[in-house]
Amino acid sequence: MSELTKHELTATETAALQQDLQQQPAHEVISRAVIKNGVLAAAEDPQATVRLNRTFSVELDTGKVANQKHSGRCWLFSTLNTIRHQFATKYHVKDFELSQSYLFFWDKVERANIFYDNILRTADRPLDDREVAFYLSRPGDDGGQWAMGAALVQKYGVVPTSAMPESFNTNDTTGFAATLNLKLRKDALALRQLVATGAGEAKIAATRDQALKEVYRMAAYSFGEPPTTFDLEYKDDNQQYHREAGLTPQGFFENYFDIDLDDYVVLSNSPDKPFDRLYSLPSQDNIVGGKHITFLNVPMAELKRTAIAQLQSGEAVWFGNDVLQQMSRERGFLDSHLYRTADLFGIDLSLTKAQRLATGEAEVSHAMTLTGVDLVNGDPTRWKVENSWGEKNGAKGYFVMTDEWMDDFVYEVVVHKQFLTADQRQILATQPQVLPAWDSLQ
Repeated sequence: MSELTKHELTATETAALQQDLQQQPAHEVISRAVIKNGVLAAAEDPQATVRLNRTFSVELDTGKVANQKHSGRCWLFSTLNTIRHQFATKYHVKDFELSQSYLFFWDKVERANIFYDNILRTADRPLDDREVAFYLSRPGDDGGQWAMGAALVQKYGVVPTSAMPESFNTNDTTGFAATLNLKLRKDALALRQLVATGAGEAKIAATRDQALKEVYRMAAYSFGEPPTTFDLEYKDDNQQYHREAGLTPQGFFENYFDIDLDDYVVLSNSPDKPFDRLYSLPSQDNIVGGKHITFLNVPMAELKRTAIAQLQSGEAVWFGNDVLQQMSRERGFLDSHLYRTADLFGIDLSLTKAQRLATGEAEVSHAMTLTGVDLVNGDPTRWKVENSWGEKNGAKGYFVMTDEWMDDFVYEVVVHKQFLTADQRQILATQPQVLPAWDSLQ
């Protein structure tokens, strides 16, 4: 090992570090401000309020925001938001909400089923194999992708919140998730042991079936069993009463929603990989035989062009982002220069988007819904964002995002294929390149 890779600090060097601090301009003033107020408050740019005024030239007429509370179901909330807004417009019922609990129940069952598939498929590999370790690291995870929500809707339909309301365990998934993670890991070891000892297919199938019955039981005890039929009742914005009895979830979606989820595509902006190519992420598919997770990777300008076109057509846009970066939850601000920490400490903290993805500094940590944009001479300056954190955050739950923040921290949008170019539609017909489970878009 060279001296460059094994270096012990000497007294002379620590003295030099102390001397460097003393030579920094106004170091005592900065230190007092940071110690007293914290890093973010001391670094906050007051001009962010000016940049983030809430006026938008294109703005959808949407109602109250939903609240995922203490759960990781943002992807599901955002998926259902885009669907329910279409229902609200067609039937004039602005605050209509679809049940997230209903699809969350089926996601837990379906995801356990595909987890057992993945465990059996990789049973001949060691536990520290990178793919096996990935599956075991998050078997009962709340998080997800748009395609996972779309797959659930296509298979199970949707129901209004009144037919399957939120429960303690959907509002706070901590206890259920921890128990499910423990169970799935134990099931994985049991299935791997059966394969290792040469148990027959019948024994493995019986063990797997019993394990899935137990997952269903856990979900039913925790969330309630999902309805097979329900009565639809609501008052529209004109206070007119509507009722239809005996609907099935699938029939409700097919008859009341003018949307074909196969007409939509996920555009990604992941500059750590080549653009204008189709990618898939099978490690995160949640339904065997359901919609696959695919991304058409394009330059950022294309994400914004198609998102603007969809908003102008009157339709909201699902988007995946890294909400934990440069965000004020209380005020609902998303601004790349909201906290000037580099200026505060007098250091260079700049990384490109590709570098952030490659090093793990960036992640697709959240999903929200675009409901407006402000255009000046055709170019976006800021965006209106519907979040799923309740009305106490931002402006009654709505956030405002600078266009630069979108460039820096937005990685996916879901748009109708009609807004793609002819060349992009041709790429959709190509065989996708399979991404590893640990890819930066996971």
